Amino acid sequence: MLDAPVVDAKGRDAMFETLDDCLTDCRNRLIRAPRDRRSPMHTPVVVSADVDARVMVLRAFDGEGWALRFHTDARAPKAEAFAADPRAGLLFYDKGTKVQIRARGVAEILAAGPQVDAAWAASTNFARRCYLGDGPGSASDVPTSGLPPEFEGAEPDDEQLVPARENFALLRITLLSLDWLYLAHTGHVRAQFVRGDSVAAWEGRWVSP
Repeated sequence: MLDAPVVDAKGRDAMFETLDDCLTDCRNRLIRAPRDRRSPMHTPVVVSADVDARVMVLRAFDGEGWALRFHTDARAPKAEAFAADPRAGLLFYDKGTKVQIRARGVAEILAAGPQVDAAWAASTNFARRCYLGDGPGSASDVPTSGLPPEFEGAEPDDEQLVPARENFALLRITLLSLDWLYLAHTGHVRAQFVRGDSVAAWEGRWVSP
């Protein structure tokens, strides 16, 4: 767990005195989030341009390109939504350290290629079985997991999982704006960062909470 913020003799936060401090905090939290399931930022809220929101597991973070990676079903409504409009919003919150990060970026659905192959290879068969069933949002007359009955609570073998591969995809979101907020009893602190594209440098400013 990240340490609690350090305060100076006047009770002010001494960890976030510069914009670089805040940007570094964003980066460090995003680096930790996919590696540590106990991280409060491991499961952010992801919002598509059709104003639909869902909690997703953050699988990887590229600290150089500031890109997030999630797993998704290629048949899911969000895949279609992001294909139609790549704008994405994200919300991360760490209750323990009272830090909130709101982010925006450009999303893309990757259904093939080395990154997708590597992510599939790194998944367990039990996780892969999620892509064997009916597509997300498929209607049912009864409560259902969507899985074929033979895989309810059972782990398929590699051969049985062959049909699932075509349904597996990655959601990659390249971040272009960050809104960092620290909730402090002495007074909240907020910073914003933007960049024009995936290779541009971040530009930051302090704003009122």
